[in-house]
Amino acid sequence: MREIIFDTETTGLDPNTGDRMVEIGCIEMVNRVATGRTFHEYFNPDRDMPMEAERVHGLSASFLSDKPRFAEKVAALLEFIGDSPLVAHNAQFDFGFLNFELGQCGQVAIGNDRMVDTLVLARRRHPGAKHSLDALCSRYGVDRSHRTLHGALLDAELLAQVYVELTGGRQIGLQLAVDNTDTQTAVQTRFVPKTGEYRAPRAHAATVEELSRHKAFLESLESPLWTS
Repeated sequence: MREIIFDTETTGLDPNTGDRMVEIGCIEMVNRVATGRTFHEYFNPDRDMPMEAERVHGLSASFLSDKPRFAEKVAALLEFIGDSPLVAHNAQFDFGFLNFELGQCGQVAIGNDRMVDTLVLARRRHPGAKHSLDALCSRYGVDRSHRTLHGALLDAELLAQVYVELTGGRQIGLQLAVDNTDTQTAVQTRFVPKTGEYRAPRAHAATVEELSRHKAFLESLESPLWTS
């Protein structure tokens, strides 16, 4: 299953009061494993950057002044995310800004049926605990030592690791692994001792003597259940 883990950085908290998205980072995962494909862009918001927001992500108006507008990159973004589920932490916030920007470009909003909110997952799995991304990284041993400021792609990378843990780890099914050389054939394994010498399996068929002893034992039983 293909999923997109994503995060955004913005000028504030509410797009309906003039705030804009200034960064988006997306990570592609297939069957809970990162494929290495990413989408990352900074956007010129055509407005100032409040100091409170800059302290969070470090993105200044000067830095963003020569970056493309969202409309210039929307086609590439939509092609990358396709119709896959979108995973975010406190997803209502990120979906709100993403759909606002899509609306500004005349694009169709992304439905909440594609939303996977790791904040909701964390609250269900760890009621009463702290559920920030930092707290979840600490809980699951995800290294965030290089995270001095918020960053959309960095936070998406951290969230991808947390998401795997929240959903039970990388083994998400009970099916056999598949041999990469033949997608239709289950991998066959054999025991190889530490010496490296292959030990052939011994025969498990009963010997003539064992069959004779078994027959004699059955005949010695009085009124066995299978004869009633």
